[in-house]
Amino acid sequence: MIIFEKVSKQFKRQQVLDNVTFQVKPGEHIALIGSNGAGKTTLMRCLLGEYRCEGAVTLDGLNPRTHRKTVLARIGFVPQLPPPLKMPVNQLIQFAAGVCGSDSKRIINITQQLGLDIQSILHRPFVKLSGGQKQKLLIAIALGRDTDILIMDEPAANLDPEARQIFLELLKEKQEHAITLISSHRLNELTTLVSRVLELDMGKVVLDGCITNHIGVNGEKNTL
Repeated sequence: MIIFEKVSKQFKRQQVLDNVTFQVKPGEHIALIGSNGAGKTTLMRCLLGEYRCEGAVTLDGLNPRTHRKTVLARIGFVPQLPPPLKMPVNQLIQFAAGVCGSDSKRIINITQQLGLDIQSILHRPFVKLSGGQKQKLLIAIALGRDTDILIMDEPAANLDPEARQIFLELLKEKQEHAITLISSHRLNELTTLVSRVLELDMGKVVLDGCITNHIGVNGEKNTL
């Protein structure tokens, strides 16, 4: 179980998260929505243990800051902005798989399903890849590892339509064994993948409920 209890985070004088409290139970799949600057990415980074914050964040009782290696081994993460890694692609895949004892061949297989010509880029630095190549590789790493939590920040943003559809199908398969917390501006794409919506506004949880209450008859987000 993931628990956020009265979590607040400030950057200088800007309040980014403000007394955020919610729980995520095993088997739940959640869409995290809100405008730019609402606090979605900061919330995810607190769960990853990257930021210190007021209040408490725990994953099955573990603090992500003090038990970071254990927590990260359970998480498949796709960031909104790819990290500037100079590591060659083949080394990145081997490292990512090794952290949680996974088979790197599964990651490579998913890159191919997403339409990435992985063999041609194995020895290239990750930072030199195109935006689409980076995104497909990061998705493949997240879905191909043995993890039970998926945290995805706008994961389909740089994907072509065909790759986006394949990604959604692969994600649905992975969800059978993993909690999902996914941020996306395309809420209509997630209707079959999530059952709960958390909406942030100015660092606060302003809505928390069933996705059917947030989607209109045409698949558009309701105005609330």
